[in-house]
Amino acid sequence: MAIYINQDTRVLVQGITGRQGSFHTGQMLAYGTKVIGGVSPGKGGQVVEGIPVFDTAFEAMEKEPADASILFIPAPYAKDAALEALDAGIRILVLITEHIPLHDAVEIMACAESRGATVVGPNTFGLVSSGLCKIGIMPNRYFIPGPVGVVSRSGTLCYEIVGHLTENRIGTTTVVGLGGDRVVGLHFIDVLKQFAKDDDTKAVMLVGEIGGSAEEEAAAFVSSSMRKPVVAYLAGRSAPPGKRMGHAGAIIERGRGTFDSKVKALQKAGVAVAEMPAEIPEMIGDLLSESS
Repeated sequence: MAIYINQDTRVLVQGITGRQGSFHTGQMLAYGTKVIGGVSPGKGGQVVEGIPVFDTAFEAMEKEPADASILFIPAPYAKDAALEALDAGIRILVLITEHIPLHDAVEIMACAESRGATVVGPNTFGLVSSGLCKIGIMPNRYFIPGPVGVVSRSGTLCYEIVGHLTENRIGTTTVVGLGGDRVVGLHFIDVLKQFAKDDDTKAVMLVGEIGGSAEEEAAAFVSSSMRKPVVAYLAGRSAPPGKRMGHAGAIIERGRGTFDSKVKALQKAGVAVAEMPAEIPEMIGDLLSESS
């Protein structure tokens, strides 16, 4: 079982004729994802990696109905592309683009909510249900099927952690990148709720970072509602207050969102917090053994 996407998910690529869009289309196809169409205004009729290209999302949905769309669109134009996809009936929208203007992101989220659609990102690496479907830019080789669900605010840190798990023959069910911009669609609690209901997910890996209160909120949910073991790793231990570290959301403001406050909240909720990524496979392996 997987959450959000599976082997039957049909995927549209907006911006498919660009360098990033075409490259990652090939990578998603190589993973086994059902990419069934692409969108690039003015380039309808072309073919990329064997995939037909359409001028609009509406035309693509008429010819090749899709469940999900991934956007490789520059930030100034991402809102229009996202709203078009949602208006055309896309149910899962993956926004790879980073630094989408704040008001544009708010408008996208409001539109998605009104249509009952799910937004992953912006500034996300995407999501993958291991062995079934990948919608994103993550390296294929790390994502093998297994019992661990992963939800992360960081892309490269998530790859490192999943890589350590894979080296230790521990696979994943679904891996979700929340995104690093200020306004994002999915949050930790949204994904944790899905993992809690997924019979194949036996343990959860939460990858957080400084800034905001998402990890503290996740800790409260774990404490009250999560019956599966959770391991966490947090980035930003040495970040100075008031300085943004990489992601737009990774900033400590007025003492809120510090590394220590997040660790304390998670540990109080019974979450095992790793100090180094290399420790994680053993920690998860022990928890899986205890719960089996």
